[in-house]
This record gives sequence, C-alpha cells and structure tokens, in this order.
Amino acid sequence: MAARKKAAKKKARASKKAAKKKTRGYAPRKAPRAARLKAARVVVTLEETYPNAECALNHRNAFELTAATILSAQCTDERVNMTTPELFHRWPTPAALARAPQEEVEDVVRSTGFFRNKAKNLIGMAERVSEVYGGEIPQDMDDLLSLPGVARKTANVVRGVIWGLADGVVVDTHVKRISGLLGWTKKNDPVHIEKDLMALHPQEVWVNLSHMLIHHGRRICIARRPQCGECPLNRLCPSSAV
Repeated sequence: MAARKKAAKKKARASKKAAKKKTRGYAPRKAPRAARLKAARVVVTLEETYPNAECALNHRNAFELTAATILSAQCTDERVNMTTPELFHRWPTPAALARAPQEEVEDVVRSTGFFRNKAKNLIGMAERVSEVYGGEIPQDMDDLLSLPGVARKTANVVRGVIWGLADGVVVDTHVKRISGLLGWTKKNDPVHIEKDLMALHPQEVWVNLSHMLIHHGRRICIARRPQCGECPLNRLCPSSAV
C-alpha cells in the first residue's frame, strides 16, 4: 500500500512538472513590474465584484463541457445552453454520441450555427474518446488537442474548469474586447492576446480571469452600451468615459 501511494505521488509530481514545462514553453516573459501591479489592482476589483464567477456553459461532467465548448464557437453561451439539454438527453455518453447518425445530431445543434461541421466534430470527438481514452475525456493537453473540434481555447476551458489546471487564458470576444480597453494588449489575434495576458498576470488567476471578464462584459462593460458610470474599474481603465 505504501509503495502504491509513493508511486502515485511520483506520477502526480511528474505530471505537474510536465504541465508546467509545457506552459513555460508557451508563455512569454513577464511584463514589466509596473504593468503587472496595475493589472493586479484590476483583478482584485474584479474578484470583489464577481466572487462567484464561473463557466457560463451548463455541464455536469468533462464530456458535457467539451461538447458544449465545441458548440460555443461563433455562438452565444445562452444559445448553447438552450441546445445541450436535448443533445445530452439523447446521447448522454461519448459511446452513445459516437453511434449517433450525423443527420440527427445536425438537427439538434442546427441553431448554434455551422451545424454540419459541429455535428461532425462532436461525433468524431466522442468516437476518439470512446476508442482511445476508454470513454473518459483525457486530462493531458496534447491528448485533448487530438480530439476533433478541440483547439487550444476548448482545451483551456476543460482543463481549467474541470481540473483547475491553468495552461493559459481563455480568450473569447468579451476577453478580447475588454483586454484591449484596459490596455492589456494591442493585438487582435487570440493567440497573441493570450500570451500578453499570461505575461501580465500570475498563473493562479488565469482560470478565473476569463470568467470574470466575461461576466463583466455581459453585465457592465457591454459592447454597444458600456456602463462606465457604474463600472467599478472606471478609475483603473484608460478607456473609461468617466
């Protein structure tokens, strides 16, 4: 028993070390200290404003979150949450979804847009999870990226929400827009924006940062009608109208 526990701990340390190594390879050097301190004040305010910020996609397990995140491409979370109850009712497991006729899956996910490609990816993801990973969504980043329809954003969502593993920052439309307004990035490409955010913020806030910015973008910093007068960040934001 003691030998088994020792082996398990050694394996866990090796996995954690490998994950950190991958993250170091992706992340750029830290931003200047003054910029990091200023960004930290924003994060503190966001944490006080949205203490319960969490993933907006409804899910009960890693499989459901993976499927929901695939559907969220070019689609609102609200629409995805309206679609997934039927999807998971009809095909509640990877094995069930892997056997589903594509035409039926297309009908269920049609309202999320790009429904043919999404249905193909959902079935392909489920097939690989069933055949290669024993019906369980893999935790390793490279394994996740091997699933059809899963790119870095989706992998970051699943690893961060399900296992609390921070490999980067999820960049959606809210994160992209608000990061620009705050002066955290001047880039337009999500990959470069993510690297700027990783350089600016410590790894321990990467997972929650995107959740908080998404909440902020929906409630206060609304794209077409920002509520700068009510915004708790108005004294810290260079784009504030106050």
